[in-house]
Amino acid sequence: MAKPAHRSYSRYAREAAELLGLMIHNARIEGNSTVADVAERAGISRGLVHRIEKGEMGSSIGAAFEVAAIVGLRLFESEPTTLTRHLSMERDRLTLLPHSVRTGRMKVKDDF
Repeated sequence: MAKPAHRSYSRYAREAAELLGLMIHNARIEGNSTVADVAERAGISRGLVHRIEKGEMGSSIGAAFEVAAIVGLRLFESEPTTLTRHLSMERDRLTLLPHSVRTGRMKVKDDF
């Protein structure tokens, strides 16, 4: 199956990715780490680190989170225990939600 030539993203998503990239870039510079050092520690290419720092939407979220962790950027909470608690709460909440969402079938009105 052919990949679409261009994918459009909302302004919010683009700005969020750019913000994350800038935060990662600044944390890397403040920590005196080179792109090559971060790439090696993350097991990814230097090009991918550059794309993450530029906020490119095609970058993998897992790679972006790993790079953020390597440069010491806490994305959600400053304390790891707080993040763990929030994660546990969301997992508990998930058990209360339905496993899937289905739209109801519309009954066909064929009375003419």
